[in-house]
Amino acid sequence: MAKKAKKTGGTPATVALSAAGAEFVVHAYDHDPAAASYGEEAARVMGVSPSRVFKTLVAEVDGELTVAVVPVAGQLDLKALAAAVGGKRAAMADPAAAERTTGYVRGGISPLGQRRRLRTVLDASASAHPTICVSAGRRGLEVELAPAALAELTSAVLAPIGRA
Repeated sequence: MAKKAKKTGGTPATVALSAAGAEFVVHAYDHDPAAASYGEEAARVMGVSPSRVFKTLVAEVDGELTVAVVPVAGQLDLKALAAAVGGKRAAMADPAAAERTTGYVRGGISPLGQRRRLRTVLDASASAHPTICVSAGRRGLEVELAPAALAELTSAVLAPIGRA
């Protein structure tokens, strides 16, 4: 898989991938601000199955911000997320706290290159694909890479945290 550099420079996510020597492909598209779902829009525009496009969600598990990476075709199972990190309770994080902590805006939060590295859980379904797509750090920009590379670079735990 080849690296594709963006002419306008990289995002913290693509910079982190390049610095790690990871193989990845950047997919840029014109984001429609009226799109109901950023992830579903990305899958449709890129012509990729929604099971291969993953959304990055920030939740609070027992008071600690935690990143959950799940397919856009499904939803996050908060109980499963809590269990995956040895916690008891999980709830979606306040969007402002998620943006402030990660350094990204909602709809463009990447699991990579965050301002403050958060513990991360990647849905186990990612392993079924040779590559998956996640946000590259802004709306209209996705990065495609091997699930194992994403797990390694984010120190992610793989667990069944998504549901249809």
